[in-house]
Amino acid sequence: MKPTLWQWLVLVLLWPTLTASAQTLTDSAYIRQNYTKTEHQIAMRDGTKLFTVVYAPKDKSQKYPIMLSRTPYSVGPYGADKYKTSIGPSPDMMREGYIFAYQDVRGKYMSEGEFINMKPIIAKKGKKDVDETTDSYDAIAWLVKNVPNNNGRVGQWGISYPGYYTTVGLLSNHPALKAASPQAPVTDWFWDDFHHHGAFFLPHAFNFLASFGQPRPQPSPTGAPRFNHGTPDGYDFFLRMGALPNANAQYLKNNVSFWNDIVQHPNYDAFWQAMNIRPHLKNIKPAVMVVGGWFDAENLFGALETYKTIEKNNPGTYNTIVMGPWFHGGWSRSTGEHLGKVSFRQNTSEFYRPNIEAKFFRHYLKENGKGQPALPEAYMFNTGANQWREFAAWPPKNTQERILYFGENGKLSFEKPAAAGPGFAEFISDPSKPVPFSEETTTGMTREYMTDDQRFASRRPDVLTYQTDVLTEDITLAGEILSALNVSTTGTDADWVVKLIDVYPDTARENAHNPASVKMGGYQQMVRSEVLRGRFRNSYEKPEPFTANQVTAVNVPLQDVLHTFKKGHRIMVQVQSTWFPLVDRNPQKYVPNIYEAKAEDFQKATHRVYHNAQQPSYLKVKIL
Repeated sequence: MKPTLWQWLVLVLLWPTLTASAQTLTDSAYIRQNYTKTEHQIAMRDGTKLFTVVYAPKDKSQKYPIMLSRTPYSVGPYGADKYKTSIGPSPDMMREGYIFAYQDVRGKYMSEGEFINMKPIIAKKGKKDVDETTDSYDAIAWLVKNVPNNNGRVGQWGISYPGYYTTVGLLSNHPALKAASPQAPVTDWFWDDFHHHGAFFLPHAFNFLASFGQPRPQPSPTGAPRFNHGTPDGYDFFLRMGALPNANAQYLKNNVSFWNDIVQHPNYDAFWQAMNIRPHLKNIKPAVMVVGGWFDAENLFGALETYKTIEKNNPGTYNTIVMGPWFHGGWSRSTGEHLGKVSFRQNTSEFYRPNIEAKFFRHYLKENGKGQPALPEAYMFNTGANQWREFAAWPPKNTQERILYFGENGKLSFEKPAAAGPGFAEFISDPSKPVPFSEETTTGMTREYMTDDQRFASRRPDVLTYQTDVLTEDITLAGEILSALNVSTTGTDADWVVKLIDVYPDTARENAHNPASVKMGGYQQMVRSEVLRGRFRNSYEKPEPFTANQVTAVNVPLQDVLHTFKKGHRIMVQVQSTWFPLVDRNPQKYVPNIYEAKAEDFQKATHRVYHNAQQPSYLKVKIL
């Protein structure tokens, strides 16, 4: 009997889930058939024992390198007879044969000790001093000495917070560590995850810390449950919560110490500076491959800055970067064919895993490790053009700096405004009716917001929109972008949000994975976005108020891009002051500690963006 049209439709819709489930079952069976699991309590130099799981190949015909992942997110399932459903960075490497070791970091899950978020690194250590670099060293030393049949070479990898522990591992200086891949690594929490240029990413911090930040009095195989918002509507939940002090009063009850730290340290002071790992990234010996996603909502900054810092401080170290069109960790847990409604026309993750990641580790851990693997300095996916590009340096050197000027009537052009008059556009910013960051009904920071259609925002009166004429040729932007604004406000504080957008032609066709209700004609795809809390326009350490109605320069740096705006498309820039609840609301009245602002401090303000010859606003870009 032939299947009906309805049965075919159901099969097509469920096929990705069915194939993923089948792959999980296949991987799980392979692990049990080919790996032996053991559990260990490894003593650090101060006597604290860290829980570690080792999956070793049953085949003893050869020696294997060790791949280590250190994590605060649990190495479970716990129990010698309970196996993970996948091990290693990818199924490719799992089947190639490595010894995979996972460790609960100090103070998390089944490990002893006290957990400290991004515990500051001790630059000059005494014999009794411990930090994450010493824990990394001690873990590697134990594994090499005690795990049978290893070849004496160790690699380390991790995504997000485990990516941070991978970066820390580079500083352990253990001679057995030959290669490491920090992937979307947390790097500096005043620009990663919870903050962007001083602006507070509210749902990401609240949701994460309401669970992860709960105290753990003793080792436990379980963590705190996820926070229950009581509604699927995060916009409504956080708006009803009101001023930030209400988070503690209504929900957290002063039980989350790191939330309290955030509230007590609104500026980039010594507290945050001590957690910045970049100043320590010197004298690195292992080979490094930094991996990130162009549309990583959490740690795009971390990937780019880790690579650039290592490159600058370690000229003799093999250091390469890979950036694909991925969400946070998408290279590991998706095909990488699309994000939200946007298609990349190929399975980018399935190309990356065997052809880039596995090749890197194989060269340094299984082969002789001499010379360099056959990989470029920078393996970068060009979004827009949807193709992989190889570069000898990142950012690439063969670029031309150009200026995209804001103009009258929403014009965006490479020509500088000629008008000498008071050219500006203005809008009323009302904290009680903030601009949403997404059309989705969600309680968190969606991964898709990085490519979402921005038409919903461009239709609001409190969002300024500038766009070019239809492009007559392709334009590829490569590298950093700076948004230089001349602004004024009737208040004394304000946030400034800048979004770079690719506007599709009205005739653009729908992508194969899109539901019928999605139309790509005229789609306004966000390519890059950033926010700067205006009080930090001159210094992140010493904030200062605006003088009401005074024209003021505000520079908003945007992270790197590699994106081609195709012929027939337009380049658009949107400017706004609220982005809710992604970013908590600025009261628009300057208070010394913005996190202590009260309900009565919130006020409407009229903001202006100037675009005349004497006070231009523009994007400084690099064209490939």
